[in-house]
Amino acid sequence: MRLRHIEIFEAICQAGSLTQAAALLNISQPAASKILAHAESQLGFKLFDRVKGRLVPTREADILSPQIGQLSEDLAHVRKLAANLRQGRQGYLRIGCAPAIGLGLLPRIIQRFHGNTQAAFKISTMHSPDLVEGLLTQALDIAITFDDHDHPGLHRIPVGTTELAYLSREPAPNPVKLQQLTARPVIALDTRDQVGTLMDHALRAAGITLDTRIMVQTHYVACSLVDAGCGDAIVDLLTGRAMLRPGMTLSRLDPVIAVPVNILVHTSDPLSLLHRDVIDAARQVCTALQDGSPDTSR
Repeated sequence: MRLRHIEIFEAICQAGSLTQAAALLNISQPAASKILAHAESQLGFKLFDRVKGRLVPTREADILSPQIGQLSEDLAHVRKLAANLRQGRQGYLRIGCAPAIGLGLLPRIIQRFHGNTQAAFKISTMHSPDLVEGLLTQALDIAITFDDHDHPGLHRIPVGTTELAYLSREPAPNPVKLQQLTARPVIALDTRDQVGTLMDHALRAAGITLDTRIMVQTHYVACSLVDAGCGDAIVDLLTGRAMLRPGMTLSRLDPVIAVPVNILVHTSDPLSLLHRDVIDAARQVCTALQDGSPDTSR
């Protein structure tokens, strides 16, 4: 189906007749009839039946309707973006981030643009391998991640650090020593997660084995399990602060286990002004969160 076919389809669904659909599109009724006939000819089936003087979608049209609706939403977004660009407003970025960053860090980054710019964002949360794939296939413009590896075709930009923290529903010292983590069951992060790998290396280096009964892939699931009384968890400090609930304590670790925060971009893409603004905002937010004095118990 062509764009004009989609427009006439939606106009008829809305108006119920060719005459009113033509009026919605500011075209003549014969032109609307011709577009509909061409669409049905290309598809090989009817889109509408005439029932009591109204055009009613066929079963095939009903099946197509959700997908056509999605295309219309995408088209409306493109038009809005084009209007913003025409008026000199800032552009559009497809941002990917690790799930934990989407909870604890990214909202504060985007908040810095709210009300000050007409920039548009599409945000996706993915694990590190999918973020890399998204950048390489041009599905993403920028990725914010805990991944500190260098990937061919991608440029890594350090923007700050966070650290690992101990989340519990029991009173805990702050900071808590790694050796003290063996006292209670711990909800662990999958080692396929970069933060989980950092924690695993630190425990191995210290010769410590935790009582790990539950393993999860995302930090906020670990925090939710702690809130439900399923054990304690080791998560990044940013997520721990965002997920802190009444009756929970959040303690830094001793020694500190630093977690890098990096932005990945494609090496072949020139950085737009919006790219640079997001990178600067990420640096500022990381600094503010790291230097702040958070509530560690509630």
